[in-house]
Amino acid sequence: MKILESCMLGASMATKTQELPLDFNPYNTREIDYEKDLGAPGEVPYTRGIHPDMYRGRLWTMRQYAGYATAEESNARYKYLLAHGTTGLSVAFDLPTQIGLDSDDPLAQGEVGKVGVAIDSLDDMERLFADIPLDGVSTSMTINATAAILLSLYLAVARKQNVPFSKVRGTLQNDILKEYIARGTYIYPPAPSLRLVTDTFGFCAREVPNWNTISISGYHIREAGSTAVQEVAFTLADGIAYVEAALDAGLEIDNFARRISFFFNAHNNLLEEVAKFRAARRLWARIMRDRFHARDPRSMMLRFHTQTAGSSLTAQQPEVNIVRTTIQALAAVLGGTQSLHTNSMDEALALPTEEAARVALRTQQVLAHESGVAETADPLAGSYAIEHMTDEIEEQASEYLKKIEAMGGMLRAIETGYVQREIQESAYRYQKAVEAQDQIVVGVNRFQLEAEPPVQLLRIDPALEQEQIERVRALRERRDSSATTAALNKLEQAAATSENLLPRILECVEAYATVGEISNTLRRVWGEYRETSTI
Repeated sequence: MKILESCMLGASMATKTQELPLDFNPYNTREIDYEKDLGAPGEVPYTRGIHPDMYRGRLWTMRQYAGYATAEESNARYKYLLAHGTTGLSVAFDLPTQIGLDSDDPLAQGEVGKVGVAIDSLDDMERLFADIPLDGVSTSMTINATAAILLSLYLAVARKQNVPFSKVRGTLQNDILKEYIARGTYIYPPAPSLRLVTDTFGFCAREVPNWNTISISGYHIREAGSTAVQEVAFTLADGIAYVEAALDAGLEIDNFARRISFFFNAHNNLLEEVAKFRAARRLWARIMRDRFHARDPRSMMLRFHTQTAGSSLTAQQPEVNIVRTTIQALAAVLGGTQSLHTNSMDEALALPTEEAARVALRTQQVLAHESGVAETADPLAGSYAIEHMTDEIEEQASEYLKKIEAMGGMLRAIETGYVQREIQESAYRYQKAVEAQDQIVVGVNRFQLEAEPPVQLLRIDPALEQEQIERVRALRERRDSSATTAALNKLEQAAATSENLLPRILECVEAYATVGEISNTLRRVWGEYRETSTI
C-alpha cells in the first residue's frame, strides 16, 4: 500500500517486529538498585526527575510554538496565547532567517514568513515583542545557524525596554550539530559553527545568567526517523561534543554546564517514551559526573523541553491528531519534562489556526489540572515494565556512545555519514512496517474514510512577503550607514581572531545591521558548508 507523503512517520523501538514480553515481572527483569539507579526525585542521577516536588511545586512551562508572516502577525498570536494561559513563548522563524538571508535576497523568494516569522533586523524584533515585557515572559527561540544573532536581537530589545540582561529568561536552541545530521539549516563549516556556540556559552555565563544557552535537540533526529534509543544516543553524543568544545575554549565545566538544556520528541508509544526520558536523564548525569567531573549538581541535571511528534500527525482525519498529541503530552509529563509544546491538529496541512492552537494548549491544561498525573513525582517509578525499559534504553544508547567515541567523536561520526545512515535505515524499516500494515496508523493504512471532510486552514497572504521586503529596504535607507558599516567591519576583523563574537554581533544589531548582512560578513571569513551525501 502506498502511504501518502503527508504522513511523515518516525520510527519506534517497539514495533510489531519487536514485541514486548506478555508481562513484566520479577523473574524476567533485573532487581532495582534504588539508591544507585533511581534515588529520590531531585537527587543524582535524577532518574525520577530534577526537582524533589516536581509539578507539586511548579507546573511545567506551557509553550506554544508560533510565528508566521510578519512581526505584527506573530505578535498578535503571542498576545492571544498569553491571554489563554500560555506561560512561555516559543518563536518559529522563517527559513530565510534560519539560514542568514534577508527577506529581499533572491534566494529567499517565496519563503518569507511561510514556516515562521521573518526577522531581518532589530526593527522587526522590536515589533515582534511590542507590549510584551521581556522581564515577565520566558522565550524559547528555535534557531541554530543564526542563533547568536537572534539572541543579540532579543537582548537589544531588552535593553530598549530597560530590562537588565540578568532578568532575561529563555532558551536558545543553538544546536548546530543536529543541523548537519537531520535538518539542514546550517551555514558555516562545523568548526566555526561550534565557535559561535561556545562564544554564546561564555557571553551568557557572564552577562545573561538565567538564559539557557543551548537546547540540544533530539527532536529533529526523531523527526528524521530515528528510534527512541538513537534519539537519546545521538542527542547526548552532541551534548558531549558541545561540552568538549567549551572546555577546549577554556570554560570551566560548572560555569556553563548548568545552563545546558535539551529538547526531546514525544511519540505515541507511551511506556517507551516515559522510559526514554528517564534513561536520558540518568545517562547524562553519569556522563557529567564521571566523564567531565562536574561537581555542581545542577551541571548534572538534564533539563528538557518536549514537543509532541510532528511526524506522527496525519493529514487524513486531522481531528484524530488531538488524541495522538494527548498521549504524547502525557508521556512527556509522566517522564518529567520542564516545558511542553503540544502540536495542533491541523499542522500536517498548514500552520495552525487560532482554534487549533487553543485546543492544543487546552490539552496541556487538562493534563495539569484534571488528570491527577501532576500530583506526585515520577508516578510510574517501580513499575517492572518502566524500570526494565529505562535500563534497556540506557544500555543501548550507551553502546552507541561507545561506538561514536571509537570513531573519534560525534563530529567525526557526522562527517563520515555514520549517524545519518543509522537514522535513514531506521526510517526505512519503519516505513516498510507501515506499508506492510505491521504498524497501524489510524486513518492512513487502516480505518480510512472514503472522503475527507474539508478543513479550515490558515493561509498566509502573499502580499505580506512584499511588505517585508519593502520594510527591510526602507530600513537600510534610514539607518546610519556609516555606523552599520563600522560595526560590521569590526565583526569581520574579530571573526579572524579568537575574540568572543557576541559583543561584536550585539553592536552590529544595535546599529541596525540585518541578519543577512551579519551572516554574510561571517561567510566571507569562514565560508559555507557543503553537505556530503550519504546513501
